Parts: sequence; structure tokens; C-alpha cells
Amino acid sequence: QNTSGRRSAVPETIAASAGYAISQQKRKLIEQGFGWAKTVGRTRQVMVRGLKKVDQMFVLNMAAYNLVRMRSLAQFRP
Repeated sequence: QNTSGRRSAVPETIAASAGYAISQQKRKLIEQGFGWAKTVGRTRQVMVRGLKKVDQMFVLNMAAYNLVRMRSLAQFRP
């Protein structure tokens, strides 16, 4: 939420819609995965060289993040 007094680039009619709110929630879910990969998965500064190896490292990190999410999601079920 913009509380610093600056104007938002998103028009008020769009920002007030239900679809925009859902979009913001989904965006947060996506960004959490990238944040986890940067902090826990060490992709902030990769230690491998080459596009293929970096791609493999990224896919492995995202697979690990999905496993971590599955574990935490399973805890809420009875």
C-alpha cells in the first residue's frame, strides 16, 4: 500500500476491483518463491558457470521450494 504520499500508477478504479486484489495475492505467492531461492537456495550469486548449469540450479531450487511448500501445506490438513 502506498502510504508515503506519492501517487500510484494504477488508476483508482482498477485498484479497487476484486480482480486486482486477487492479482496482488498471486503476485506475492510468485515473488515468495524467488525470494526463497535467493536466500535459502543461494541463487543470488550463483557458483556455477554457463546457462545450462544455472538453469539446472534454478530448476532444482524451485523443485526444493515446492517440496518445502508441500510440507507446510500438508500440516494444515487433518
